[in-house]
This record gives sequence, structure tokens and C-alpha cells, in this order.
Amino acid sequence: MNQFDDPPAVPDEPPPSGEPGPADGPRTSTTQVRDHPKEPAGPAVMDRPGPLPGTQGAIPARRPGRPGRPLGPIAAHVSSAHRAWLGPVREAYLAAALSSGLTMSRLGETLYISKPKISELLSGKLYPRWELLHDVAMELGVSVWPLYRLWRHAALETENKSRTWVEKSSAARTTMTATRATPPIDLSAFREITESGYRLYAGVFLIAGACDAAVQETYDQLWLSWNQALASHDTRRYAFTVLRTAVMARTPHIDGRPEFSEAAFDTIALQTITDADQAADQIAETLALFKAMSRLPDNQLDIMVLRVLHGMTDKDVSHILGLPLPTVRSDERHAIRFLEDILSPPPPFEEGDQP
Repeated sequence: MNQFDDPPAVPDEPPPSGEPGPADGPRTSTTQVRDHPKEPAGPAVMDRPGPLPGTQGAIPARRPGRPGRPLGPIAAHVSSAHRAWLGPVREAYLAAALSSGLTMSRLGETLYISKPKISELLSGKLYPRWELLHDVAMELGVSVWPLYRLWRHAALETENKSRTWVEKSSAARTTMTATRATPPIDLSAFREITESGYRLYAGVFLIAGACDAAVQETYDQLWLSWNQALASHDTRRYAFTVLRTAVMARTPHIDGRPEFSEAAFDTIALQTITDADQAADQIAETLALFKAMSRLPDNQLDIMVLRVLHGMTDKDVSHILGLPLPTVRSDERHAIRFLEDILSPPPPFEEGDQP
């Protein structure tokens, strides 16, 4: 059960106001036409309408017309760090398109940006300057502070952008980037009860700096998509999936399996051993265990990481992973059976042995 209430529904878009009727003109003798007030002389000046529901900017409202081209998929080459901020921005755009008929053309006209440029940004084909992304985010109602941190990290770590490029592209928005916003209260409370467990999980796969980056990215991404997390079947499961994606994107893989042997030196078993010979034997056993664990399915691997390497109870594991307690216990049994078969196989049958 989701322990958080669903987010308030987005208000319905108000009906468009009526348009002024045509100017009076000659009437025919066969058709009666209702009188309309005359338009003022001179060229008409349209007032700039207010923002669309669910947005912070002022996107001009139009009469319903042909829908814009559907948003295409994210480009295949887009990195995990890039997707961390691109996904929530796309979700905000799709929500505005559903609630108010927003199109890329309308968004581009409001920001004085070409439609192809908007399309490239939302598909990931273009890694935008912060000035551009900031303006798009403001129109879509996306929180710019966590978005900036995710954008900056991806630019430096995966997009091979220089620090000079990053600073120059965000120079016009220095006031915003210097002012830290406050995350939602319920997200702050959620972080307080989950962060320690998330750090233990991430620390099995990553060294200190990368572990901190993965955890921070997780909460920034949750900040951007918190409404979706609250509306999901289980907020805890939604959040842990975000964490796991951030962790695995930074974890070395061999033949498609995560490599986390460095964590062998910081497990519960090793922390309680003082004898050097026993520690050496334990390290060898732990390395073999890690190699076998890397072959487990995702859920079973996550459960065994927390149960075996950190000695957590099954209830604590259920809470961190967002999985039902029976599922945790069942997956743990299957994982133990698999590991026993790998690490302690039965002796080979020899001729003369009793069947």
C-alpha cells in the first residue's frame, strides 16, 4: 500500500472565451443575421493570455485544432545520466499536452525557439545549453534546482562537456542556480527514512564518491517526478527502481553482470574477524559468493545484498525495496538454493557408490 496520498488532480482547463463576431456588413434580403457589436477601428491587439493549467509560464492559448506530432522515443545513444533529467521533463511535457493540448510548436513559439530545436531537446538528440533547458522547464513547471544539478552532472560526466562550456551556458541564469529551492515536505520525510538503507545498498557496488553521486541523483530525480512517484502503486518501489538504475549505471559489468568485488572488504563477516588467516579465507569465500550472486535475477540479487552483506531483517529489506514481505522471503529461498548449488555442489557420483 502506498503510504502517501495521491497528488491533487490537475484542474480542468477553463473553456475558451468567445470570440468577437464579425463586423457589421450588408444584409441580404433572404437571411436574417443577428446584430453584433462593431470591432474598434484599427488593427486588433490581442491580450497575452495567462499560463496553461499545470505550467508556470504563459503559453498562448489557442482554439482546439489539429494535434501536434506525437512525442517520439528517447534516442538510443542517450546515457543514463542524461535520461535522469530528460525523463521528468518529457513527463511534464506529456502532462501539459494531455491537459491543455500543448504542442512543440506552441512551446517553441512562446519561447522563441524553433520546433526542431524543441524536438531535439525532448528526444535527447541535442544536449542543450542550460539557458534553453531552464526556459523550457519554467514553462512546463519543472523544478529547476534539482534539474540543474542533474543537467550539470550529465554534462560533465557523460557528455564530455568542459567546465567552461557548463559555466558559459548557465551564465545568464546564475541568480537561479545560486538560490536553492526546498523539496516537498513529504519527499524530505521520505528521504529521512530511506537514505541510510539506500546508501548501504549503493555502497556494495560503488566507492564513496560514486555512491554519494548515485544517492543524490536518486533524490533529485524523485524531486522532479514526485507526483508520479506518489501516484504509483508503491512509492517505495518506484523510488528504489530509480536508485537501482543510478547505481547500476555506475557499476562495472562483466558479461552483463555487475562486478562488485571491492565490497568484499566491507562486509559484516569481515568486520568481525581479527585473525589474518581467517580474514584471508573469508575474503576468498566472499569473492566466490559475490561472483555467484552476480548471476542472480535482479530482485534476488538486491535481497541477498541487504540480507547477507548487511545483515538486515526481511522486514527491513521489504521496506527498502518496496516489495511485499512474502515476495522477499520467497525470492530469498530461491536465491539461497541457487547459491548452494553453485558454491557447494554435490560430490560426483563414482562407480561402486550406492544409488
